[in-house]
Amino acid sequence: MAALPGSSTAYNLSAFARDLFGSGLSGLGGSEMNKAERMILLMLFIFFLPLTSIASDFDGSKPLICAVMEDFDCIPGDECLSGTAESINIPQFLKIDFKEKVITGKKGDGKFLSTAVKNMERVDGKMILQGIQNGKAWSMVITEATGKMTVTAADDQVGFVVFGACTTP
Repeated sequence: MAALPGSSTAYNLSAFARDLFGSGLSGLGGSEMNKAERMILLMLFIFFLPLTSIASDFDGSKPLICAVMEDFDCIPGDECLSGTAESINIPQFLKIDFKEKVITGKKGDGKFLSTAVKNMERVDGKMILQGIQNGKAWSMVITEATGKMTVTAADDQVGFVVFGACTTP
C-alpha cells in the first residue's frame, strides 16, 4: 500500500489502477491488462512513489532539522526590526524530535536550548507545534508540502516572528 500525495490514508495501488482504468482490471499484470495499460500504471507508480516519500518528510513521522533564515522583533509602540537567529539569541538550527516532543539546538554563545512541545497537531497540510519557554508562548507551523517554517513567540512586552525551512537529517 502507498499513500497518495495530499492524503493521510493508505491507498492500494491495485485499487488505484481499477479506479483509473475502470473495473475491467481484475489485478495487476492480469491477462486483461495490455502492454500500454501496464506502461501507464508503471509510470504512475514511478511518479507517485517519490511524491509520497517527500510528502511524509514533514508530517511528524521523521525528525527534522530547521534552519532559521530571518526574524522580526517587535516591541509595542515601535517598529519591528529584522534580524538573525543570533540577534534574538536562538539557535541557527533547530532539531525537532516529534516522538519525544522536544525541540533542541545550540545557540551562538554555545548554550544548549531545549523546549518541550506541549501541543502538536496536523491541520490542512501543516504541522502545528506549540509550547511555552521562558515565560513566552510560541507556535511553529511547518508546511508539509515544502518544509517551510514560521515560528511566532510573544509575551506582554515583545513579539518575534521567525521564518525558516526544514529538512530531514
